[in-house]
Amino acid sequence: MTTCSEVGLTAHDLSAGYDGRQHALVGATLTLVRGEVTALVGPNGSGKSTFLRAIARLHPSDSGSVRLGDGTEARTLSPKAFARRLTLLTQHRPAVGSLSVHDVVGYGRHPYRGRWRAADPDGPDRIAWAMAVTGVERMADRPVDRLSGGELQRVWLATCLAQDTEVLLLDEPTNHLDLRYQMEILDLVRDLADDHRVAVGVVLHDLNHAASVADRLVLLRDGAVFASGSPGEVLTDENLTEAYGIDVQVAADPVTGCLTARPIGRHSVRLIPA
Repeated sequence: MTTCSEVGLTAHDLSAGYDGRQHALVGATLTLVRGEVTALVGPNGSGKSTFLRAIARLHPSDSGSVRLGDGTEARTLSPKAFARRLTLLTQHRPAVGSLSVHDVVGYGRHPYRGRWRAADPDGPDRIAWAMAVTGVERMADRPVDRLSGGELQRVWLATCLAQDTEVLLLDEPTNHLDLRYQMEILDLVRDLADDHRVAVGVVLHDLNHAASVADRLVLLRDGAVFASGSPGEVLTDENLTEAYGIDVQVAADPVTGCLTARPIGRHSVRLIPA
């Protein structure tokens, strides 16, 4: 059973919409635990990114609450105080031109700095740690506009880690990456939970990635939580078929033992046992 000291964040009954439209998120509840990875999955438009942005105060919520592990209500904190507790790696990052990797990672220290980048005695050590954990220290002086997509994703993740928060939210961190960098990012996410006791909430489109990295899954459909629990509880034929509107079969991977979701299209060939 999870104790109060292990909870990193609880979002309760959050609802949010866009420009007066019907809610994109309806009564969604989520608990992130330190040392665990929770993956948000679901069809396009199901509210996954909106959920993260509402938690991170980047999108206004119409109702509900977000409380940090010590019970502090998120909305009572100043922007800087909140940014010392939680960080979000969004899909859209600012253009930083030819700044060096070290300088970009240093942006993560903004909640701790006063004017003129002053009064941050822990900054150099946290920046060095974040770069070491993500494996980008060897490229510290390289301009970020000369990096590959996978390298740049690691740099932005290092920027979040330099922010030194207990809760880390990631919105599709493997998007547009090749197989190698997808696995490296997922392994790093797992390491952050296991080795550094970070409470990680991550949006993933790939159900197989979610099954391989997450302790808990939250399946959203039409802006609401459709199912939540362990991968085995959430990734069932029935849940996925109903949520995605297509026949989905779930089985254990013969190599890893992780659950694998296989959508069955009109032209899919089924292997029927003799």
